Amino acid sequence: MLKAPAVLAGVVALTFVAAAPLALAMRGAMQAHLGRSLMADAAADGVNFDWWQEFASQSPGLGATFTPAVIGFASTLDGLSGLLDAQPRPLPVLGAAAAYLLAWTFLSGGILDRYARRRPTRADGFFAAAGVFFWRLLRLGVVAALAYWCLFTYVHAWLLDDAYGRLTRDLAAERQAFAWRLLLYAVFGLLLAGVNVTLEYARIRLVVEDRRSALGALKAALGFIGRHTPRVIGLYALNGLTFVALTAGWSVAAPGAGGAGWSMWAGLLAAQVWLLARLALKLQFMASQTALFQASLAHAGYTAAPRAVWPESAAAEMLGPG
Repeated sequence: MLKAPAVLAGVVALTFVAAAPLALAMRGAMQAHLGRSLMADAAADGVNFDWWQEFASQSPGLGATFTPAVIGFASTLDGLSGLLDAQPRPLPVLGAAAAYLLAWTFLSGGILDRYARRRPTRADGFFAAAGVFFWRLLRLGVVAALAYWCLFTYVHAWLLDDAYGRLTRDLAAERQAFAWRLLLYAVFGLLLAGVNVTLEYARIRLVVEDRRSALGALKAALGFIGRHTPRVIGLYALNGLTFVALTAGWSVAAPGAGGAGWSMWAGLLAAQVWLLARLALKLQFMASQTALFQASLAHAGYTAAPRAVWPESAAAEMLGPG
C-alpha cells in the first residue's frame, strides 16, 4: 500500500469531493440562520451551545446532524453507534454516501488490479482496469447491498429487539441487561464481519482471476475462505486490531471544541490526519487480502513477482522478453 501513494492520494481526493457538497450546504444553512446577528459573532469566537441546540432543532434534514457528536472522537463513537443500532440518516447524507460508494466501486477495480500486479500501472492502466471491472463489481455490489439490507433489516431487529427483549424481560440488574446488549452487539458484529470478508475476497477473485460472474466470484470466495480459514481470520483480525489501535490513539489525540485561531486549525489538521490514516488502513486491508489470496494460490503464474521491464510501459510489456 505504501508503494502506491497515488492510490492513497486518489481516494483522499475522492473523499473530499464527496464531502464538499454537504459541507457547503451546511455552511449555507448556518449563514442563513445566523445572518448578521450578535449571535454570529459569538459563534465565530467559540462554541455557543445555546445557538447550537437552537440550530439543530430548527433545521430539518442535514442541519439536524450538526450536533456535538460531530466534534473529535465523539464523531467516531456516533458513527459506530449508528452502525450498531441501524440508525437512519438524512436523505442528503444517504445520497452522498451512495455516490461515494459508486465511485469507490469504480476505483476498486483499478486498486485491486494495481495491488495484484505489484507494480505501477500508470493512469491509463489503472483507469482501464477500473472501467473493465466496474460493471462486474457493480453487480457484486447489488448482491452486497441485498446481504447488508437483510442483516440490518431482519437480523439486527431479531437480535437487538426481539432476542434482547426476551433475554432481559425478567432481569432486575441493569448491568446484566447491558452485558446481554454487548453480547448481542458482538454477535451482530461477527455476522457483519463474516459478510464483509466474504465480499472482499469475492471482489479480489473477480479482479485477479478476471471473472465475469458475481455469484461465481462469491462461491469462489467462500471456497477460498473455507480452505484457508485460519489465515483469512488471522489477517482480518490483525487488520482489525490495527484499526482498534488507531481508533484508541485517535480517542486520546482527538481535539475538543475550540475557538477561533490556532486551536481551530489544529483541530482541523488532526481530523484530516485521522481521515488519512483510516483511508490508508482501508487500502491496507485490500492490499494485504490480495497478497494473501495470491500467495495461497497453487498457480505459480499468479504468485510470481512480475517481470522487471524497462522502460515500464504497456508497449514494452507487449513486446515481451527480447
